[in-house]
Amino acid sequence: MAQQATPARTARLGKAIGPEPTAVSGVALLLPGGDEVSDRRPSPMFAAASVRALGRRLSLRGREEGLASHVVHYRYRGWNGSEAHLARDAAWAADEVVRRYGDVPVCLVGLGMGGRAALRAGGHDAVNSVLAIAPWLPDEDMAVAPEPVKQLVGRRVLIVHGTNDERSDPELSFRLAARAKKANREVCRFEVHSDGHGLQQYRDEVHALAADFVLGCLFGRSFSRPVEDALAAPPPLGLRMPLASGFGKSVKR
Repeated sequence: MAQQATPARTARLGKAIGPEPTAVSGVALLLPGGDEVSDRRPSPMFAAASVRALGRRLSLRGREEGLASHVVHYRYRGWNGSEAHLARDAAWAADEVVRRYGDVPVCLVGLGMGGRAALRAGGHDAVNSVLAIAPWLPDEDMAVAPEPVKQLVGRRVLIVHGTNDERSDPELSFRLAARAKKANREVCRFEVHSDGHGLQQYRDEVHALAADFVLGCLFGRSFSRPVEDALAAPPPLGLRMPLASGFGKSVKR
């Protein structure tokens, strides 16, 4: 009896979070975290949980303008070196958005290792913006090429990082943002003082900042004054912008 071949793994998009708009005019692709090396399948429930609350916030705020938010379910839990599985799955997801919805703008929204995937896949033609929250980035090594940034030219980019993050070094995201800013003026970075990797202490502020950025990029809404200032400020000011307590409650536009 012939042995059956193992089915090839495929990435997939989760169901749209919240009621899907009648006409989709913009998409947020939510990229959960992952491991540096692992060939295991991610747990769909666990992976989605890390970004689902943000997806609900985005869908609620953007529903009238036609926003659809989807979690990307990866083939593998790990980045896995040069395979860059998570970034490849993010690019596949952008292709899938084009197939489903046509020529609509996409924002890649990544957390942790998903933040690295969002930054790496940001050069996809459908992507007009990238939001990387507490992105995991590799240590700088003179023998290895640094994380690329040229693919981010022509996209708006926001990085958000807690200053007490012990899992993803915030200094590495600052250095990447500084390199990206040299090639692309539309890059900014916010620091969440005293918060850790999960950004739980200021979760409401982080989600409000994310919604402000994503909806501004996808639908041309005016950014809040802090985001405008961060994008316009020269480095390092616009790359070490403090996220104020209460952001989103009394933000002035």
